Amino acid sequence: MNLRLYDKTMGYTLMEKAYPNPITHDNSLTETITHLDHFGANGYYKEIFFEGIHIGYGNAKLAREVNLGFETDFETIEMHFALKGKSSAIAEKFGKSISFDSYRHNIIYANGLCGEMKWEEDIFQLCEINLAPHFFKRFLPENHKIYDSFRNTIEQQNSNLLNTQHYQITLQMHQIIHDITNCKREGIFKRMFLESKVIELLMLQLEQFTYNESFTTSTLKKKDIDKIHAVREYIINHIDSTYSLIDLAHLVGTNEFMLKKGFKELFETTVFSFWNDLKMEKAKALLIDNQLNIGDISYQMGYQNQRSFSAAFKRKYGILPSQIRK
Repeated sequence: MNLRLYDKTMGYTLMEKAYPNPITHDNSLTETITHLDHFGANGYYKEIFFEGIHIGYGNAKLAREVNLGFETDFETIEMHFALKGKSSAIAEKFGKSISFDSYRHNIIYANGLCGEMKWEEDIFQLCEINLAPHFFKRFLPENHKIYDSFRNTIEQQNSNLLNTQHYQITLQMHQIIHDITNCKREGIFKRMFLESKVIELLMLQLEQFTYNESFTTSTLKKKDIDKIHAVREYIINHIDSTYSLIDLAHLVGTNEFMLKKGFKELFETTVFSFWNDLKMEKAKALLIDNQLNIGDISYQMGYQNQRSFSAAFKRKYGILPSQIRK
């Protein structure tokens, strides 16, 4: 099982890897990281693989448009998540270009592909999870037109997309991708955690493809979607801060109404419900860590007093912060 990425004009190889057979029948887990410093790219691509599953995620700043050739000699089903940036690829067996904008996902069946891909200048982030066909088919729903067609695609070994339309990455998907890419567990526990999260992420994809009506209609323009995602990222990076809805809207160049409406439409929750959930999750982790007292944690989460923090924590988890430590 081999993959090669190369510059089509100069013939320079950027990355060439041989991967193990997806059916290994052991509990081993392998992690590698490739630093990207060619073709105007500066970033990394990290890979984790074990029996039946290969996880790859990367983050790069592209100083210019990057055009690469690729060659593979293996069969795979790829859960593709375009987190940031725009890319396109064309392969002989697809016969057409496949493009991904930011915050979109799809599932791809690929079998021994060769072709070329283009990454547009800007920040580029992606997460791609490749599954062995025997692993994926365990979870493919029965008696549904789209899945019956994709099952035939796999059986006939015809590379194709599960759906012709890419769908919006939901808040739940973002959270699971974050959990996968930031997992600190080790050994068999890491493998168990990652496999469970991959299955959960696949479930969300398949559910979205099954019940697609609520995901195909949107009143938002692309520039507004980008701004709302920017607010989401800002909140994640400033969990302990306190901002008004107007402050957040002005940070990304929109207004309070658009932010409030758009956030609810994209993520099916409000800005402050999302922010509060993040605060409570971090507070819970700090309580379990047992290094700070409850008053310090309350202050760090931006609450004016411990009583307000305790009330919010109980609303979220059904118990008081002090009970976590008993």
